Amino acid sequence: MAAELSAHHRRLAQQKREAIITAATELFLDRGYDGTSLARIAESAGVSKSTLFKQFPTKAALFEAIVTESWQRDADDAAARPRTGDLRSGLTAIGHRYADLVGRPGMAALFRIVIAELPRFPELGRMQFQLGKLPYFTSVRHYLEAEHEAGNAEVPDAESAANQFLGMIANYVLWPRMLLTDWNPAASDIHEAVEEAVRTMLARYAPARRPDPKPKG
Repeated sequence: MAAELSAHHRRLAQQKREAIITAATELFLDRGYDGTSLARIAESAGVSKSTLFKQFPTKAALFEAIVTESWQRDADDAAARPRTGDLRSGLTAIGHRYADLVGRPGMAALFRIVIAELPRFPELGRMQFQLGKLPYFTSVRHYLEAEHEAGNAEVPDAESAANQFLGMIANYVLWPRMLLTDWNPAASDIHEAVEEAVRTMLARYAPARRPDPKPKG
């Protein structure tokens, strides 16, 4: 019974946390970071102020949680680094996971909040970069370095290669959404954009095939 109550309380706490983060994201986008109070977030989320303050004592702590959870959603699957040995398969998995991540409306909303508030609150930009984009980028760079070291790819500059790959996908899936509110490409178009990015990477970084040795005699 005690274990069931404990599990129930954990579920309730998680549900309240999700409600707070959702309400805060919507209010930050609608009213701005500076124009949104924690009290208003608690009211919108349907929780008491004491419940909110217990989890997030400051607005900065709440925004940090928004950034972290936005980039690490489904982390066990989406941020997992593929095994080395098949560059095409690894890049395809990474590419589709990244497209799913940055294609969510919540990700575009997060970028809009940061961009709007950056002049007055530069720390929001640092949070977005250091807690979100950088760790994700680093995981892709490490994958490319591992393929290079294993001889499955020729990637002398994995940092540049990771930027190229993620950039090709974000340029189609994310950035148009920042300016075009009706940007909503079909799943098949997103799939093709990822596949094209993979083909481009393979053309640039797949190891050169050595010619078969000529038979003797």
